[in-house]
Amino acid sequence: MKLPMFKQREYWVNGVLMGLLLLVPLIATRLDEPFIVTLATKLAILAMAGVGLNLALGYGGLISLGHAVFFGLGGYAAGVLASHAQNYEPLFTWPLTIDGTTSMWVIWLVAIAVSMLAAMFIGALSLRTRGVYFIMITLAFAQMLYYFAISWPAYGGEDGLSLYVRNQFFGLNTLQPLTFFLICFVWLGVSLWFSARLVGSRFGLALQSVRQNEERVISVGIKPFNLRLVAFVLSAAITAVAGALYADLNRFVSPSMLSWHMSGEIMVFVILGGVGRLFGPLAGAALYILLEHFLGGVMAYWQLLLGVLLLLVVLYSPGGLMGWLAGERAHE
Repeated sequence: MKLPMFKQREYWVNGVLMGLLLLVPLIATRLDEPFIVTLATKLAILAMAGVGLNLALGYGGLISLGHAVFFGLGGYAAGVLASHAQNYEPLFTWPLTIDGTTSMWVIWLVAIAVSMLAAMFIGALSLRTRGVYFIMITLAFAQMLYYFAISWPAYGGEDGLSLYVRNQFFGLNTLQPLTFFLICFVWLGVSLWFSARLVGSRFGLALQSVRQNEERVISVGIKPFNLRLVAFVLSAAITAVAGALYADLNRFVSPSMLSWHMSGEIMVFVILGGVGRLFGPLAGAALYILLEHFLGGVMAYWQLLLGVLLLLVVLYSPGGLMGWLAGERAHE
């Protein structure tokens, strides 16, 4: 079956986006421009957080304003474990002695485990509601953890927690900008691949069917709650790894990673790029970071333009930036 022209074009756009994301840091490294490499790294990490939210929002129809919970949990997993390792203080002494670590792969596993447990608890409560109630419950959990982090003096409280060095990954020099970018780029690729496989599977098709017509799905014996909960948990895991990488990028973690502002930013990436578009979060994050970089230094209210763009997307391009680049409206 031949795909519509705009779908074929979207695949080309996806490839170009990933190619540019990889090519720009390589060229910047040759030109000795580490700041551009760092900017591309930030883009890859935030796009990955958007991929996580897109799994719940775009394909599951779950409008979560609390995804910063998982982003922040990933960040604090990196910060807490690394700080204990750097200070030579055990994380726990009873019933077992557990030390901190600066190993990235261990930190990622902890971030995934903690975020999935949190998502199971939050999802089990919030997914029993719909619409604005679901939005407010997820937001409430995010705010609770945000204020808990502020009142947690052992790990910096409101001032946050600084890391002396970047965590390690199998002997690589992660302080080298290009090396750390490539780690983040691979993680973004893995999250996109995983999302594509999941969405194309029977589970993904059932999840999208629940979003479109819940009653019909129930009539064939499928439980929407279970589908949504699994999607919510998997979404949290992807977002948590992005949070751990973000803490490593900045060598700093603070309660701001748990704030509703961060949840809003991640949602903006998804909406700008295209809700339910696999590469939409990458396109949205790229546009956001470019506007922040080029306009943030010359005008204080650059986010006003961002708001205008967001309104235009919502009103005139439901497919987001990806739909516009693929020329979808011309083929409707």
